[in-house]
Order: sequence, then structure tokens, then C-alpha cells
Amino acid sequence: MKWEWPTKVRLLDFPEGGESPERYRLLRRNMIILMILVTIFPLFFMAVVNYHQYQTSLKDEILNPLRVLVDKTRHSFELFLAERLSAVSFIASAYSFDQLADENTLNRIFTVTRQEFGGFVDLGLIDGNGVQVSYVGPYELKGKNYHEQSWFHEVQIRGSYISDVFMGYRKFPHIVIAIQKRNNEGRIWILRATIDTERFNDLIASMRLDPRSDAFLLNRSGIFQTPSKWYGGVLEPFPMPLPPFTNEATVLEEQDTQGRQILLAYTYFPHSPYILAVVKPRAEVLRAWTTLKTELFLVFLVSVILIFLVVFRLTNVMVRHLRESDERREAAFREMQHGHKLSSIGRLAAGVAHEINNPMAIINEKAGLMKDLIGYGADFPEKAKFLSLIDSILNSVHRCRSITHRLLGFARRMEVHIETLDLNEVIRETFSFLEKEALYRNLEIKMELAESLPRIASDRGQLQQLFLNLLNNAFAAVEDGGRISVTSWEHDIDTLAVSIQDNGCGMSPETIKHIFEPFFTTKKGSGTGLGLSITYGIAKRLGGDIQVQSEVGHGTTMTVYLPRKSAEDLQDSK
Repeated sequence: MKWEWPTKVRLLDFPEGGESPERYRLLRRNMIILMILVTIFPLFFMAVVNYHQYQTSLKDEILNPLRVLVDKTRHSFELFLAERLSAVSFIASAYSFDQLADENTLNRIFTVTRQEFGGFVDLGLIDGNGVQVSYVGPYELKGKNYHEQSWFHEVQIRGSYISDVFMGYRKFPHIVIAIQKRNNEGRIWILRATIDTERFNDLIASMRLDPRSDAFLLNRSGIFQTPSKWYGGVLEPFPMPLPPFTNEATVLEEQDTQGRQILLAYTYFPHSPYILAVVKPRAEVLRAWTTLKTELFLVFLVSVILIFLVVFRLTNVMVRHLRESDERREAAFREMQHGHKLSSIGRLAAGVAHEINNPMAIINEKAGLMKDLIGYGADFPEKAKFLSLIDSILNSVHRCRSITHRLLGFARRMEVHIETLDLNEVIRETFSFLEKEALYRNLEIKMELAESLPRIASDRGQLQQLFLNLLNNAFAAVEDGGRISVTSWEHDIDTLAVSIQDNGCGMSPETIKHIFEPFFTTKKGSGTGLGLSITYGIAKRLGGDIQVQSEVGHGTTMTVYLPRKSAEDLQDSK
């Protein structure tokens, strides 16, 4: 059936009555749409809600460890810097300017500090004019004037200073920590230490990231303070815009300069000019979410397919049962109408037969008397002709009696005599009446009567009339040399069946609808139209039924179903 999406759907409108295919097509369409709506919509709504819930919870579950890692590493950096700044500040507080100006003392302090804290490259004392008055380290920096450098002015304003990573005179990445001190006489000096940034790399390595991840330190100008695996070396610019300022570890979904979808976890240092960043491929981090999302989609898709299959299957079954129920109800209604019609016509026929029988009896009596008088009277010239005319009258009266007899039988005026009998024997007896005609017309008669068929309680005479009528119709339907098959079998434990099949002209569906109606005949001018209606009445009266299968040009099969018990016994058993 080709599906046409309706332009205006009225889902609760169903065509009433009738058995047209359009009614059941609309019924099936509306039921499918309604059932799909009430099942798919809640499923879709639940899938969307679950999708967002899972997405939120799973992303938090996946990204939180990354935030914690970034936060812990930042604290490690801050602790490292705070320890060095405290060490320098303690030295500046514990020793006077003159003591620190003595390079022997300064060297002893530097050696102890380097052993205890590590990472110190050199240590120098700078007076208030920016001149380095003492220095301990691998370079010749004593006497160098820092008065014009920006860090010198910044440390004078803030009291302490932590620089970005730079090369400077040392030609390797390092940072500077400086502390300003003022004695009671108002003399100002600055203790300045250089820290090797290799410790930064050690802290990043301690994060133990997988090979597909990257971590680095930036300053607030977007310059690498530690090397990056993907984006550049120390003091090279970061190729992407700096993430927005935040003191808390934050994760952003970005696309890097190489077109990869990444997760950028970062945090700003609150007391240092640094930004710690960790980069991970988004697909790797969210692999669990992607897998779950795919599984959710597959579950949703499979559920939808199953719902469609169940809805289509269930709807087809329901509509088919409804259609069959309607057809049975319609057939029962037609049968009831047919029964009422037969009953009315039967009463009418009985009345007509009764009224005709009386004058026919008088005509028969008077015609017989006329025949006797003429036959035994004197001869006259037209005597033979009169006798012939009287015989015609008597024959017509006999035919009228036969018709009225059938009418009375149709009207159930003929009494039923129940006896136990052999159905096959009744069939053979009935066929013997037509055996000569079959032989004369060279008809092929095939008897397939079931052996050991159980005996039934029925009326022999009624059954003979029933089978005689059906055989007469079969004989009339076939041409000379045609084929007729008579078959009997045990249909079920309570019912026997007899079919009479011919290869005659067959009947159209329209004819089949009316063949059991009284006075309906296809034998124009030769039939009374009572044969099959009487046959049908006999079958019903005996508690049986008749079914017809016929196709024009291919023949007809009349199947008679008869109960093993009589109709009265069946009524009593109920």
C-alpha cells in the first residue's frame, strides 16, 4: 500500500459504517500515527533529558580531574616560588648591608641556600643606586648598574619582585627574585637572586601527562615560560589568544592553530605573572562521553525501530480483526435479513399454495370426470383431440401440484422424520435417479466417498431432495461430457461434509449473493427459482449449512455441512 501523508489529518475522525478499504486504510493510518506519537514523543523527550543529564554529569566527572591537576600544579609552582622568595627575604632580614657586602659572607650564605633549597644560580647585593656591590655566582656581574632597569623601580615600589623568564646576560632561561630592605638609618639595599627555570620543567613533568597531552607556563603577555610540545619554545609567543582571567582552574573547548579540537585547562597565578595551561585533545578526553552518546543514540534508534515494527504489526492485527469482526457482523446481519425474507416468502408461498391447491383439486377432479365421460361415451369426430386437451389439463394440474408441493416444503409444511442413516448410502441412492442422464450425456461422475463415515441422525427424504437439487444444478451447469465430483468426509467430530463439484460455467460473485433467495433463477423461462432456496432451507432445518465456491468459467463447488446429531438433539444439548 502506497503511503500518502495526509495534508490535513484528523486523527480522531473515522468513517462510520461500510466495509470499504478506504475506511480501514484511514483507521490504520490514524492508529499508527496516534500510537507512534504517544510512544515516540515520551521516548524522545526522555532521551533528550538523559542526554543533557549524562552530558553534564559525565563532562564534570571527566573534566574535574583535569581542573584538580591544574590547580595542584599551580600550588606546587606557588610553593616553589614562595619558598625561594621567603629564603631571599630571610637572608635580607637576618644580615645587615655590611655583612652581605662582604663576599665571603655572601658566598657562605649562597652555598647554604643553594644546598637547602636548590635552583639558585647566583646571589647579589645592590645598593640604593642600583649598583651591585657584591655578587656570588658564575658570572662577573659585580659593579653592574641596574638603576635604569624596570625591575629595579618595581621592587622599590612593591618591596619584592618576581620576574618573567628571560635570557639576560646568562643566556639561559631564568627568573629573578628581588627583596628590598631598609635599615634604621634609612639605608636601602636590594638582595637579588637568580633562579634556574629547570625546576619549572620538573614541576610540569611531575604532572605525568599522557603523550597526547601538553602543559606549559605562560606569562601574562602570552610568552612561553616553559617549552610547549605543540606550540613553541621558551620566550616564543603563544599562537592563540590568551584565555580570560580567572583565579580558578577552568576548562575551555577550543580549536587550536592546527585545527584540532582541544580542551584548554588553565589558571592564572594570583601573586606571580604566570599562567599554567594544560592542553588535551577533546576526542581523547571525551572518548567515554562520545562512546556513551553513540550508545544512547543506538539504543534510541533501536527502540524507535522496534516501536515502529510493533506499532505497524499490532495495528495491522487490530485492524484485520476489526475488519473480520465487521464482516462477520455484516454477514450475520445479511443472514438474518435473508432468514426473515425466507420466512416471509415462506408464509406467503404457503398461503398461495394452499389457495391454489383447492381450485387445482377441483380442476383435476372435473378434468378427470370429463375424461371419463368422453372416454366412455360415444365416439364423435373431435373425441381424440378432446382427450388430448384433457390430458394437457391434467398434466398442467400435476405440474401445479408439484410446484405447490415444493412451496409447502419451502414453507416447512413438510414434516421431518429423523432416523440414523448412512450418508454415503443416501448419496448413492440419490445419484441413481440421475444415473441414466449422466450416461446419456456422457458425464464423468467421480465418487470419492469416505469409508467408515459415521452414521448421522437426519431425514432421508429431506437429504435426498437436498442432494437431488444440488446434483440437478451441477448437471445443468456442465456441458455434455463434463465432470462432476462428489466427495464426502468427516469435517470434525460433530460434522460431516459433502461437496459436489462441477467444471461447468460457474457463477459470478453477484449471482452467488442471490442464489439462495426464492424465485431467483438464471434459467430464464425454465426454472422456478425455488430449488436452491428449498435446498438451503432443508440444510438449515437439519442443523447444517451450505457454502458456495464458484468462478465464472471454472465451475462451482457446493459444500454441505451436516451435524451428526439431529437439529433437535443439538438444541437439547445446548
